[in-house]
Amino acid sequence: MDKIRILWADDEMDHLKPQLFFLEKKGFTITTVSNGHDALATLDADPNYDLVFLDESMPGISGLETLSRIKAKGLLFPVVMVTKNEAENIMEEAIGSQIADYLIKPVNPNQLLLTIKKLIDNKRLVSEKNTMDYQIAFRQLFMDITDRNDYHKWVEIYKQLIGWELKLDQGKDPQIQDILYQQKKEANVEFSKFILNHYASWFKPNANAPIMSHQVMYEKVLKDVKDDVPTVFLLLDNLRFDQWKVIEPIISEKYWIQSEDYFFSILPTTTQYSRNAIFSGMLPSEIEKFYPDWWINDNEEGGKNLKEPDLLANLIKRVIRRDIKHEYIKITNAAKGKQLVDNALNLLKNNFTAIVYNFIDMLSHARTEMEVLKELASDEVAYRSLTRSWFLHSPLWVALQKLAEFPVQLIITTDHGTMRVQDPSKVIGDKETTANLRYKVGKNLNYDKKDVLEIKDPASVGLPRPNISSTFIFAKETNYFLYPNNYNHFLNYYKNTFQHGGISMEEMICPIIKLKSKVG
Repeated sequence: MDKIRILWADDEMDHLKPQLFFLEKKGFTITTVSNGHDALATLDADPNYDLVFLDESMPGISGLETLSRIKAKGLLFPVVMVTKNEAENIMEEAIGSQIADYLIKPVNPNQLLLTIKKLIDNKRLVSEKNTMDYQIAFRQLFMDITDRNDYHKWVEIYKQLIGWELKLDQGKDPQIQDILYQQKKEANVEFSKFILNHYASWFKPNANAPIMSHQVMYEKVLKDVKDDVPTVFLLLDNLRFDQWKVIEPIISEKYWIQSEDYFFSILPTTTQYSRNAIFSGMLPSEIEKFYPDWWINDNEEGGKNLKEPDLLANLIKRVIRRDIKHEYIKITNAAKGKQLVDNALNLLKNNFTAIVYNFIDMLSHARTEMEVLKELASDEVAYRSLTRSWFLHSPLWVALQKLAEFPVQLIITTDHGTMRVQDPSKVIGDKETTANLRYKVGKNLNYDKKDVLEIKDPASVGLPRPNISSTFIFAKETNYFLYPNNYNHFLNYYKNTFQHGGISMEEMICPIIKLKSKVG
């Protein structure tokens, strides 16, 4: 590793010789100056320092003024203020000027070393510790993955893998990241086996089953609606657990997290099926039965999610059994996002507000079509980063900050996640076979059975049957379905894109987070 270069500006350097000697013995290169003017001149001549120690009280210009001029130059290295002055206003001004740390004289050599390691060497130390910890955890994770798990355990495994992904993202060690990728891939192989063996049984009476899409509003949401505190239910289409974890620190600035829970999306893990199930409190086959005018099958023309407000209104009547003021809002473009910001405080007049925000879903689909987005979200790490950046600068976060100034209950969830597909699987079907890459429904489908979960009796898992001989197939793991026509073109076109509809931890295990504003 290259030697760390430090610039130290202090008019009492003679009194700091023991500290300088200590740091030089530790391998640091120290350049010293006695005032702010010399510090600025030194940086003009050579700005390539890793860290600056700056005395607050020096002849000529003060440490704070020197700091201000350093920041004005656009120099990005951390600056540590060193001073005898413990006055609160001095500390506040220094902190407001974006110092990295604040040390009170006399400065202990070990204190200096700790500060340097915290500011300069922190990333490397954390990365090395995370790598070592993952190597230790690897064997236990392997044993857990290959064990005969129930759905609770699979959620735990998935969350552990996400935790390691987020920790190891910081290290950028391609070898250890590849090991984790392979372990996650193996986990999805075993998870798919688990779904194949248990999914159909979840729909039988008195089954040992997780909360699923059609149950989540009753079990996790509407029970908590209060008369005295407004509830905002925010459904971010396509939000995965890992994406939730990267926006969690932002939301935590304004909201207390009450619980982090989960449910399983029904198959197919698509908006048409899972989201209609959420807002209706019914399985798709039940929606078709009780509201035939509100359900449109895959092979039929028309919007597939146009009746969500009506389904929600009926669900509220069935569950709450009294009149409550509620509203359904769908955000699909920037103009509607601005409207949400402008009208945010009006939501406080409702007992219950459901907001569907489609950006992440649009992002995943646009990434498939646009080369520039493929570059921006080239892998899982970049996809998470793009999600975080969007949320931080979105109208949604502006609206949520407005709401946070008042007592409000916020519930954040999704309808399904996405999977980055890698492995093509050929399917042959008729012209009415659906186009989705992660599931198909049609007559006389020809497919590789090892790549799919096949459902020949859709009613047994709560799905409508468009035709008497209709079969559903769901892609497992990282598979995606292609027709023989133009096979090689579409193989390359869709490889490494984010898709949904099939079986994976990412698509099926959905977060549901309960929060409350930090006021009241």
